[in-house]
Amino acid sequence: MGDSIQWIKHVELYVNSSATPSQQAASVDAIATLLKNDLLTLEALVREMDMYLTTTDSIIRSRGILLLAELLAQLTSKLLNRTSIQSLIGFFTERLADWKALRGAIVGCLALLRRKIDVGAVTDSEAKAVAQSYLQNLQVQSLGQHDRKLSFQLMECLLDSYAGAIGDLGDNLVYGICEAIDGEKDPECLLLVFRIVENLARLYPGPSGPLANFSEDLFEILGCYFPIHFTHRKGEDDDVTREELSRALMLAFASTPLFEPFCIPLLLEKLSSSLPSAKVESFKYLSYCTTKYGPDRMAKHAEALWSSVKDVTFISPQSTPSMESKLVDGMSFLESDIMTQALVLLQEVIRLYGEFISLIIGDNDITVYVNSLNQYRQFDDIPVQGKQRLHAVGQLLSACVKASVASCNKAFESFFPLLMDGLGLSVAKSSENGYLNEDGFSPAKFNFGALYLCIELLAACRYLTVTLDNLTFAYFPHQTCCTMLSIFSNSLAKALISLLRSSAADNPQSANVCFGVKGLQILATFPGSFRPVSKSIYDSILLELVSIVTSSCSNTFLWTLALKALVEIGFFIDKFPDPEKAASFESIVVEKIVYLIASNDSTMPLSLKLQAAFEIGATMKDFMLRVVRGLEDAIYTNFSAVYDHRNHESAKLTVELLDTYSQKVLPWFHENGGSEEIPLNFSLSIWDKMEHSASLNIRCLEIASELLGAVVTAMKKAVGSCLEDSQEIIINKAYGVIFASNVSGLTGFTSGSSTLKEEEWQQTHNFSSSSSRDEWLISLFASVVIALHPQTSIPNGKMILQLFIMSSVNGHVPSAHALGSLVNKLPLEITGIDSSRSLSLNEALDVIFHSFIGTSRNDSTSGTDGSEINLSGLRLSTVRIQSKINTVIGLAWIGKGLLMRGHEKIKDITMTLLSFLSLDCEAGLSKQFQNPIEVLEEDMHPLAKCAADAFHIIMSDSEECLSRTYHAIIRPLYKQRFFSTIMPILISLVVKSESSFTRSMLYRACAHVVSDTPSTAIVGEAKKMVPLLLDCLSILSKDVLDKEIVYSVLLVISGILLDKNGQEAAVENAPVIFNQLVELTTYPHMMVVRETAIQCLVAVSQLPYTRIYPLRAKVLRAISKALDDPKRTVRQEAVRCRQAWQVLT
Repeated sequence: MGDSIQWIKHVELYVNSSATPSQQAASVDAIATLLKNDLLTLEALVREMDMYLTTTDSIIRSRGILLLAELLAQLTSKLLNRTSIQSLIGFFTERLADWKALRGAIVGCLALLRRKIDVGAVTDSEAKAVAQSYLQNLQVQSLGQHDRKLSFQLMECLLDSYAGAIGDLGDNLVYGICEAIDGEKDPECLLLVFRIVENLARLYPGPSGPLANFSEDLFEILGCYFPIHFTHRKGEDDDVTREELSRALMLAFASTPLFEPFCIPLLLEKLSSSLPSAKVESFKYLSYCTTKYGPDRMAKHAEALWSSVKDVTFISPQSTPSMESKLVDGMSFLESDIMTQALVLLQEVIRLYGEFISLIIGDNDITVYVNSLNQYRQFDDIPVQGKQRLHAVGQLLSACVKASVASCNKAFESFFPLLMDGLGLSVAKSSENGYLNEDGFSPAKFNFGALYLCIELLAACRYLTVTLDNLTFAYFPHQTCCTMLSIFSNSLAKALISLLRSSAADNPQSANVCFGVKGLQILATFPGSFRPVSKSIYDSILLELVSIVTSSCSNTFLWTLALKALVEIGFFIDKFPDPEKAASFESIVVEKIVYLIASNDSTMPLSLKLQAAFEIGATMKDFMLRVVRGLEDAIYTNFSAVYDHRNHESAKLTVELLDTYSQKVLPWFHENGGSEEIPLNFSLSIWDKMEHSASLNIRCLEIASELLGAVVTAMKKAVGSCLEDSQEIIINKAYGVIFASNVSGLTGFTSGSSTLKEEEWQQTHNFSSSSSRDEWLISLFASVVIALHPQTSIPNGKMILQLFIMSSVNGHVPSAHALGSLVNKLPLEITGIDSSRSLSLNEALDVIFHSFIGTSRNDSTSGTDGSEINLSGLRLSTVRIQSKINTVIGLAWIGKGLLMRGHEKIKDITMTLLSFLSLDCEAGLSKQFQNPIEVLEEDMHPLAKCAADAFHIIMSDSEECLSRTYHAIIRPLYKQRFFSTIMPILISLVVKSESSFTRSMLYRACAHVVSDTPSTAIVGEAKKMVPLLLDCLSILSKDVLDKEIVYSVLLVISGILLDKNGQEAAVENAPVIFNQLVELTTYPHMMVVRETAIQCLVAVSQLPYTRIYPLRAKVLRAISKALDDPKRTVRQEAVRCRQAWQVLT
């Protein structure tokens, strides 16, 4: 009883005229839930609602009917019995005559008509009754927009789902639809209207019948909407677009051939419109309708169609020279959308109606033009208009060839012999076998107009061959076009080679050169069994192009064209496999290019050799493998020359070779898939070289550090691209080499000890004093460790760890990177048979903390308040300041690795760094140093600065290590968590600090943390951060060396000002922000700081008027100075800022 009262209240609320839409929706949902859960039956609901459904009060009745309809819309998947369906559909059908309750009736009919058979559906007879009531009672165009949309949805549903039931309504149905859609203007409704017409055409497809009787009237209604033009209403993202409407109208136009007598004349008429968009749409509709109406109906429009296409392509070419045209061949044009669509129409009509091509072949203007190509013998003689016309003819002939095999035959028969004559090539009349007579050929006979059109025909023919299906392609070599091409192609290829050589000598950047190369490329890229040129000529083409690449590097234009052509040929072989062509390409092109890498030919720069090798290798995996072998041989040869003879030139070459290997070759294999043996063998080979080099002292070379960097980068990339098993092979090899090499400082360390003794730390030398070979070995070993997967096991981890700790303290940064990578990837604990040789994270942290700080990982390093740390146990207390700086850098990278994996010991690293920041340089010396007399106060400044900069290391993204490229463990939101943890501590230390230097270092650390934290986290704490950031700017802007940090902080402030959530904090601090920004508009050390400061002032102008208006005069004075800034971008921003603030007047 209680439930009954509850749902009746929902009914009463819904029909109440004072209820809000949200309340009505809630009522519908509540009742629908009861119905779905069988807590209320539909019969009981209808019975209780009887008074609301039949009352004479039209408002209550309409709301009651709509409530029932919306409930049914939510019950589409609930099973209903036949009696209920019959009663409900009968009720809503009758209600279609009740215009005051029409919306509910339409929604109810729709809900029932959309039901599936398995849950109870409307019968055909009931659907027909709905349609009859619709046609009899609905005056659609007198309804509001939403009701019209519902009405059209109802009719669309009837045509979609019950076409067979309503088909016999015949003329009444078509007439009723015409009446319903006539005059519709709403875009959403029109989308439905166009679909209704399409469905109607599908219902009555015959040439006679209801649709035929009204086809002219129906198209007259549709035609008034062409071309579609309406303004998309701002802010209504869900509205239909013009493109959607245009396509729907096009589908309606093409839905039945009955529209052809009215549609085609309309579209042809619209081609004379002054609106370019109307012409584009007309050609697009013509292309689509042509395919739907069929050749029989379109034949009578052929001449009109050709005339229209000819007008916008040949008579008045709709094209403009492209930028490429100016830089490359002079014949590259950008067709307008009109011309593009016209050519699409031409190709479609020819494909559908083969006889259409006779209009083009027989066109007097085209014939005269092709016969008069002698006027274009030299490219430079052709005016721009002539080039446009030549380009247009080329596009027309290309469309003819691409359309079909038959049209290709006719085009070749009509034009190819004429073009060959224009090139000075003709079939000897006395030749019985039809082969070409090449006697007397000279490049001087070449006619550029004929050359251009010939290349266009060849390109189109090749396009046709690659688009043919297998069955058609089998017969293609016997077609007329192929026969003619076979006759001329060999001599054409020889002629193009001859033209290329003569033109390259006379004018290496001529259009003849460009089209000569293009022609050779096309002749070499016909697929399958149809080869227009013989193998010997194919090889000659490759030889000619290769000779250009290997001997004409001084001619950049020609060299680039030839390389691009070879690359295209290589890609074509890969896409359309041909063993014979592939063999020729590899022997002629690939081997020659690979030979170039190792050759001592000084006429061609190594950069061009490597570019050519990589681009040609990238065309096919087998080719790239061949290139890689050549590249590796060159690397090893030059590498040996470096460490055996200290050859400076070999060092430079090695750097360039390694850069190509690591930046191009390895990424290519990663993207395209390849053998893991390549990076594995490369890594092992480098370690073999290191193993057999007894001495490697190349520091005398100017390029020594650059060479080491290139080798290290290549090693990291190679190891990083390997899987775990291969990585274990590499790390074991590297481990064996480095520990068999007596690296300086490891002689006192054994695998049985956990740390070095105190005296060994004190005897450690600076890294620069160790041998060059030691530096190389440790750097390469570090690069291997950096790139390992977390799952890769590491042999004798404690010894490796100790090596990196010692090297890091000596100033070797790659060792610090390796330490960070180790603590990021090591497993927490290790169990197993051979666990003694492996290393867990907990063991590593014990060694690190004992070595660096003098505690175990379980000892607390923090003071009683958690903000101070006792450094009396620091292991390096008696070592010089530089070693402490190196220690801080090492700790920073270790902390970064721990932070990224989310380990709690980051706290100990952080507190250690903070202790360096908060050292009291007067009172604290005796506590921190055993020999304080040796330490001057100013010596502490670099150490504190390094500790502040350590927070940049911890928070910034690194390309050297600890990245996804090198398989780092990265916990989501780790930066945000560190920010929220460290900032309260830093702010507290700033407040407590009495030393100006200490305070400046704390601000420096704050700046690094904030700058590298995602902006969303900063904005959330904007009220706390803005004052701190302004203090950072005030302190740091005094030192020119801090300009990069100043810029980073300024970007953070800019983000706060531009964010809606951050503007509240900006309002509270507006005067202080304003003063700091004004000062930075004259910042002398960095242009982008001045530019960004002015941009921030523009953002400040958007803050509440009452807060910023008093600042207006001062801003305008400051900006007036910026208007004279020596940098143009600053002056431009100053103008924009002045305009923004002047508006506040």
